[in-house]
Amino acid sequence: MSAVPVQRPALITAERWRDYQLIDCGDGMKQERWGEFSLVRPDPQIIWPRRGSGTSDGKPQRWENWDGFYHRSEQGGGKWEYRRPLPDSWKISYEPLGLTFKIHPTSFKHTGLFPEQAVNWDWFSAKIKAARAAGREVNVLNLFGYTGAATCAAAKAGATVCHVDAAEGMVKWCRENAVLSGLAEAPIRTITDDCLKFARRELKRGRKYDAIIMDPPTYGRGATGEMWKLEDHLWELLTECRALLSEQPLFVLINAYTARLSPTVVANLLAELMHGRAGTITAGEVGLPIQRDGKVLPCGIYGRWES
Repeated sequence: MSAVPVQRPALITAERWRDYQLIDCGDGMKQERWGEFSLVRPDPQIIWPRRGSGTSDGKPQRWENWDGFYHRSEQGGGKWEYRRPLPDSWKISYEPLGLTFKIHPTSFKHTGLFPEQAVNWDWFSAKIKAARAAGREVNVLNLFGYTGAATCAAAKAGATVCHVDAAEGMVKWCRENAVLSGLAEAPIRTITDDCLKFARRELKRGRKYDAIIMDPPTYGRGATGEMWKLEDHLWELLTECRALLSEQPLFVLINAYTARLSPTVVANLLAELMHGRAGTITAGEVGLPIQRDGKVLPCGIYGRWES
């Protein structure tokens, strides 16, 4: 059988946001607008200087006009500093798909949403809608689903979705996002479980999925303490997922935020996984446009197989 054709790595950027904006980057930090609030957070990718940040004494210029600033600790972790009282959480919308999400700054600097992933939501939403228009039912499995942005996007497009994450709090957050996005009655199944064990049980149950989305971490623990290590367990999970695919699958999407993987590695994994199935593989980086100077901040990598 012939190999699956692989397109050259590509950079794709999420450029259709209104409620979110990456304002500026430099000196290891980024300033973002999340709805009406501005947050400054560290980012290890930003090793270039902030434009216009130099002062007469050679020290970086202070970041201004922010509401929340995350300070890293030399002992690990960090904490937020707020210039004015902020609500515990607030909402932002991704208008192109009619989605609304809860934003909540956490003690680990995250907010509960990765806005660069909107470019992937757009892509698979179009594929799901086209399949539904052709009369197909579409079942999607979202593994390591976090707070459920991709789950909500797939459900909004008309899919039945199974959302799996080992953290009960993230699964609860997914349910909240579903309600905010008008999907309270949508066919979304939320599961707190170890992803690999869940996939194996789904195989025994004879379940099949038309599309699989996953965002595997470098390290992690399952719902009952199972240890996940990317290098040891990713291929094992992928082979289980291949067996879960229906006879006419639509797509497989892998996202990653670890320096241990490159787009080419993800493309090679998908090529090996989908060998013998007609389709196309694309891999590359996902990024966000920087408003101040037009650069792009790379935010992770992706790999897509599509029929």
